[in-house]
Amino acid sequence: MVLQKSSELVRINARRTDVFDIFNFKHYLGPNPYLDVGALVFDFALIDSREPLPLEDYIASIGDRYPNLRDQTYESYAHLFAQVVSEAGKLDMDLHLNRWSAKPYPNLTRISIQSLHERTTREVVYFVWDWFEAITQDEDFAFDEQLVKLQDRFRASVYGGPTVYALLRTAYEKGIPAFYLWEEGLMQYGLGKNHVRGVATTFNCDSHLDSEFTTRKDDCKAFLKTLGFPVPEGSIVFSEKEALAAAREIGYPVAVKPVVGHKGIGVTADVQDSKELISAYNRSLAAIPENQQTRIIVEKSITGSDFRLLCVNGRFVAATERRPASVVGDGYLTLAELIRQENRKPARLDTPTSPMSKIQIDEAMELYLDEQRLSLDSVIEKGRTVYLRKVANLSAGGMSIDATPTVHDDNIILAQDIAQHFQLTCLGIDVITKTLAESWKSSNFAILEINAAPGVLMHLKPSVGESVDVPSHILETFFESGTDARIPIVTFNKISVEELQATIDHILLQHPNWIIGAVCRDGVFVNRSKKVLSKDYNSNVQTLLRHPKLDLLIAEYPEEILEEQGIFYQNSNIVVLDNPTETEMILARDVFDGSTVVIRKGNDISVRRKGLIEDYTLGEDEPFTRVYLKETGAILEVK
Repeated sequence: MVLQKSSELVRINARRTDVFDIFNFKHYLGPNPYLDVGALVFDFALIDSREPLPLEDYIASIGDRYPNLRDQTYESYAHLFAQVVSEAGKLDMDLHLNRWSAKPYPNLTRISIQSLHERTTREVVYFVWDWFEAITQDEDFAFDEQLVKLQDRFRASVYGGPTVYALLRTAYEKGIPAFYLWEEGLMQYGLGKNHVRGVATTFNCDSHLDSEFTTRKDDCKAFLKTLGFPVPEGSIVFSEKEALAAAREIGYPVAVKPVVGHKGIGVTADVQDSKELISAYNRSLAAIPENQQTRIIVEKSITGSDFRLLCVNGRFVAATERRPASVVGDGYLTLAELIRQENRKPARLDTPTSPMSKIQIDEAMELYLDEQRLSLDSVIEKGRTVYLRKVANLSAGGMSIDATPTVHDDNIILAQDIAQHFQLTCLGIDVITKTLAESWKSSNFAILEINAAPGVLMHLKPSVGESVDVPSHILETFFESGTDARIPIVTFNKISVEELQATIDHILLQHPNWIIGAVCRDGVFVNRSKKVLSKDYNSNVQTLLRHPKLDLLIAEYPEEILEEQGIFYQNSNIVVLDNPTETEMILARDVFDGSTVVIRKGNDISVRRKGLIEDYTLGEDEPFTRVYLKETGAILEVK
């Protein structure tokens, strides 16, 4: 077992009682000298003046929480620490972050942990550090409480929304490049001319007119009615008085909801009388954004269950039944206590990967309980199920049940017919009916609304039933494979502006219509046109890769950039290394199986191409440019 003692580095960040020290943090967005993915890198050392417990003691304590780590062997405290950080970094959400490395030096170990969100990963490192020190001091450690804070931190990040994370993870698994565009507040999937940008399930190729139209529930409902689709009878009202009159004309029970809204906020179903209607009207009124006029829908309430039909690229892919939040009595606990008990279940962690949200207690819930002659203080008899809301709002704790296999063909055709009228990648159709197994033509069936930005988690991780891989359906709309999401990339460890321009000209001779982006330390170019060079090197690379017409990227990554920022993208089609340093050799690590790697050391040339290696020596006065231009031309030929 190796002990890394911190002799010259005594107590950099460590507290007086700590036996371990952690310092020199650096975050990389992409491949770097330590991992071939984005990573948080830091140094780990033992304090010279203090002794840790035996390694086995830490393993035993950690194994109580992570049994999978108990029976493994570890070279050092640093290796154990690295693996625990990697495991804890999944945040009990099954995040896809599982890569790590530990590289020993004389007085420290450099640890690298796969990272998506720097702040969350850094806090995970401190969390594990505190845990190790609590074990050392034989002190209690509030693991669950601290973990919830970390989960909340990730949830609040740009990657923490359930739909965004599901798409990001699927892209990672499929080899589709994906990164966040901070200036636009969008995710980008794919590179150059092959990219799409979006927020959750809304993309830049979608019609903004169609997307906006679906938020105008009154106009959208009238449109569907014109096309002959089943919608409930109703009208738009602008005041409480008009709402009461509309309800009398339609006949109770009615449903009340704001014209502009989402996630079921302000929606009340099964309103039975004028007293309930006034309360429902006020809830809808409160849900209307300040910049919107008062417009509220009062429509006939249809008896049945709430379903979401999901279409991707005009095709039906999934159906989910949504049920309101509920609890089952035990004869002892009050409703409030039953809700707290239910909210402690792992399935209700309310994370980007948990199937259910926590049950929310609010005025709408208390009013509905009052209708059932109940309150939060009521003790519910054993076995009785109490529904807490009229509306099956998943964000307030509702339950999702996969209904995809049960859907009648007529209902699939209905969903697809509706989707054809909207230029939208994803379309959610909310309907109410007794069962989707019966045709809409012969059952009590009504379309409640259309959603242009439907979530995917209810289908991917339903509370009950089989998962439907909606993220794959979405990304396969744009990319059949990870290869389709990319453009060719040529990476150098060193290249001058003159050599860069010569390379651009050489490729343009073969592909005169191409748009080529190129960056080196001294300039950024699109074809021969020089662009503004940012001080942040990888910002230049990102700017080129978000260019919607870009056919090919050429990029220089010298040692200092690799050490400081890492590589923005993963994998190259061609790598050209001119007398590379040890650090620059990592560029040859991050390539595709069929990529070409050209390495020059002095006058000796090595060309690795599709598993074959060719070695030779440059002739007298033979320029290195001739070698790599030949290889560049060969691999970029149109097939």
